[in-house]
Amino acid sequence: MRFFHIAEPEAWATAKTGGSWTTSTRGRTLEQEGFIHCSQPQQVALVLEAVYGDMDHDLLLLVVDSDRLTSPWQLDDVAGADDPFPHIYGPLNADAVVDELPLRRTADGFIVPDLSV
Repeated sequence: MRFFHIAEPEAWATAKTGGSWTTSTRGRTLEQEGFIHCSQPQQVALVLEAVYGDMDHDLLLLVVDSDRLTSPWQLDDVAGADDPFPHIYGPLNADAVVDELPLRRTADGFIVPDLSV
């Protein structure tokens, strides 16, 4: 399965060099949250608006291949959500990220690339 994680470009560049990512979501670490928040394709725009909507700069959308993860993951139901969210229960190993898609910030919000496979 492929799913997505939103990242700050500079922080991701540093994490790639170190081999793993431990940011759960904006302002929260894996240690604080207990897992790394991810999204299915239909959830990306919602998460961008809810969590990153006030940011005024570009971000990255990391494409994660679950078969390459070294940490366990699962789909978890979240109250109020139509679909379960993928969560990674440990560090995200950099080599599980198979693509990095730009999330361009415009005056109208973020431009989400086509995520259909």
